[in-house]
Amino acid sequence: IEISQRLSELAKSQPGFQSICFQAFAEAVEVIPTTLAENSGLSPISIVTELRNRHANGEKASGINVRKGTISDMLRENVVQPLLVSTSAIELSTETVRMLLKIDDILASR
Repeated sequence: IEISQRLSELAKSQPGFQSICFQAFAEAVEVIPTTLAENSGLSPISIVTELRNRHANGEKASGINVRKGTISDMLRENVVQPLLVSTSAIELSTETVRMLLKIDDILASR
């Protein structure tokens, strides 16, 4: 959610088509907590809405606690993930999308 909110803020400062791309990427990243909530048997709409509100209020370590079925401070719960894992996942998914867009551009020009 934090990445999604930061990208949405950045989208507002971008001109034209770039703004649309940043906003679309922000929405795509938000699928992660939605899917986690759904796969955990929680209500994705209420959980993600609460998670958005908490992050908007500065609770940057808030995340979905699947054991308790609520939003918790992940640092207090000792749920951490190495930065390299998250960074790699975001970079690889972004590169995949870029390659797909390039293929679409090539096919459209033929």
